[in-house]
Amino acid sequence: MYEPIRTKSVHTMAGTADFPHRSREEELDIQLAGHLAALLAVTDELRGIEPSAELDVAAERLTGQVARLRGGRAPVRASVTGAGTTAGSDKIVALHERAHALAGRALVVAASRADTAAAILAAERMDAHTAATEARRALTTH
Repeated sequence: MYEPIRTKSVHTMAGTADFPHRSREEELDIQLAGHLAALLAVTDELRGIEPSAELDVAAERLTGQVARLRGGRAPVRASVTGAGTTAGSDKIVALHERAHALAGRALVVAASRADTAAAILAAERMDAHTAATEARRALTTH
């Protein structure tokens, strides 16, 4: 009925040094850097549609946090070409909602690894994207 396992289990190799192991903290650093890098990508996309000094500052702060978590390696940045490109209000709201969700994920991971700087940044970004979404929706309903 079932085919027998023909290879050794990776779980039995825990005592050997044949492959690298990462600590929980290292795994959380990788996960947090990924969430912040994704948030940075959405922030750069928003900067391309609606340039603002607030988004520029947020992007720089996110870049700093990602670089810190990656041992000094700066994240890949999306070029902000087409600044001022018009986009539908629905797309902008969707981007703010996506950024809010990414910031929320980053906040959860930052809290679990007790990274105060990243947690504060993520919480601030959540608040900013909530406010931007509400403001955009208020404009479209009137």
